[in-house]
Amino acid sequence: MNTPLQRPSKQPPDLRAWRAAALALVCLAQVASAQAWTLSIAAASRRVFLHVGNGTTDGNSATVNTVSTTLTGAQLIGGNPLAMSSNSSQSASLYDGYNTCPDPSSQMLIGASYRRNNGNDGPARATLRVTSPANLENGNGDTIPFSQISWTVSAPGSPRPNVIPAGAFNGGSLTLTSVRANTYIENCHSYVYANEAVRAAGAYNGQVTYTLSSP
Repeated sequence: MNTPLQRPSKQPPDLRAWRAAALALVCLAQVASAQAWTLSIAAASRRVFLHVGNGTTDGNSATVNTVSTTLTGAQLIGGNPLAMSSNSSQSASLYDGYNTCPDPSSQMLIGASYRRNNGNDGPARATLRVTSPANLENGNGDTIPFSQISWTVSAPGSPRPNVIPAGAFNGGSLTLTSVRANTYIENCHSYVYANEAVRAAGAYNGQVTYTLSSP
């Protein structure tokens, strides 16, 4: 049920996970102003809308945001998980301007919607996926499994903060959730590097792609 809500020595490696949004179709759903995390939108011709980090309401965005962490020697040897920082500045929802991600420097705002006309205009749901390569790599050919990076989710003021669930990259394609027809969803993702093994020095890079599709 979609219920409106009131939102109230080795040098340590430099680890960077690159993120990009890939859109199957791009058009922002035109919706009335409301404060909710999972909400109904008016039926219209079939289209999907997706943004990851910094986004725009009126077309494709060329921005590719990153999350990263740089380990000290003590952190590398300690083996404890480390939070990753973000270069995103998108704190406000593209839906209604609400402050969805209070601290974008440590969060990534992800929002998605799917619209269709009533009847047989497309399937009942669109699918949100993320695809990652097997590894992050540095310039020397050293690797870190992408499964070492996971994320938690939050949505302040919402009883359903996990509308897009928490998880970990799997070095392949991962289905995150489905979006019901004429629905908009969003929440904040915070990324963590597991730091389970000592790695060779270097800046490790890799890019993941989020897609929202309706066949």
